[in-house]
Amino acid sequence: MTETTIDRETMGKLSKALAFICGADHACTVALKTAAESGKPADIKRARALFIKLKPSQRQAALNMLQD
Repeated sequence: MTETTIDRETMGKLSKALAFICGADHACTVALKTAAESGKPADIKRARALFIKLKPSQRQAALNMLQD
């Protein structure tokens, strides 16, 4: 996965996509939602780390949902 910058709005959209894919109570879904709402660097760092730890198929599915 390449390095990319994801803005707060996109994090919010990713959290909604992951809620559908992984569930609303999944750690990454919650972290992305929190980061989108707060914008705090620590929250963003945690959300990004958890997003990278997802299975590649889950990451790709979430990113594909953003393109639709």
